[in-house]
Amino acid sequence: MKQNPAPPSAPIDFTPAACRARHDGWTPERQRGFIAALEQRPSVSDAAARVGKSARSAYKLRKKAGAESFADAWDRALDAAHARRIAAANIPDILEGKLVPYFYGGLQRAEYRDYDMNRLFERLRRTERLLQNRLGSSTVKHG
Repeated sequence: MKQNPAPPSAPIDFTPAACRARHDGWTPERQRGFIAALEQRPSVSDAAARVGKSARSAYKLRKKAGAESFADAWDRALDAAHARRIAAANIPDILEGKLVPYFYGGLQRAEYRDYDMNRLFERLRRTERLLQNRLGSSTVKHG
């Protein structure tokens, strides 16, 4: 079974850090592009390069006073990228199921696809635990 790519998520909303107006600086568009790239692949170097900046300048901007919203968006982008990678690595093989041969009279007569829901739920629980460790809290709302 071929997996369809996940639909694109809404961009992470944040207030870009105020910077001096420079054509080669961290413009609001570059900041949004950086966060979007970071959400797709959790690599600061790659995300910075995609917007024509260095990882060093990205970290410098992150620490700048008034860039708290940018830093928060950075963290949320990394969390989203990691969650997507965990789900992509742990779930699709289970959704495809496993072919099981059907025997009758000592001969294989057919095959059927067995979907192991217990294995799926265990993978989902493991993914939940990994995300809890990454985020520091439960992603499930209780009470």
